Amino acid sequence: QVQLVESGGGLVQAGGSLRLSCAASGRSFSSFAMGWFRQAPVKEREFVAAISWSAANTYYADSVKGRFTISRDNAKNTVYLQMNSLKPEDTAVYYCAAGPLEYNTAAAYDYWGQGTQVTVSS
Repeated sequence: QVQLVESGGGLVQAGGSLRLSCAASGRSFSSFAMGWFRQAPVKEREFVAAISWSAANTYYADSVKGRFTISRDNAKNTVYLQMNSLKPEDTAVYYCAAGPLEYNTAAAYDYWGQGTQVTVSS
């Protein structure tokens, strides 16, 4: 089992920045690929970014490429999502997830956090 807890969400103006954190406990964090997903009201959960267990590979949704950066610190059992140049359409609940490989589909991940709200005002 892996427990994931997100933090760092909040209210920010368009153009601003936030850094989300996801702290993991339980089974070996460094053996898991990690992903960030988001879900806005009345929309399906969508892929945001993913990172391999070693951090050698990262992947991004086209909508966030160049603005968001995923990273991880295996010594701290934590994965981060640095979000810059935020837009109102980035408003959503953001979830971190752990799984065997850094896929861009939610079904590929085995463990999920409870989510953290990000609201971007115009």
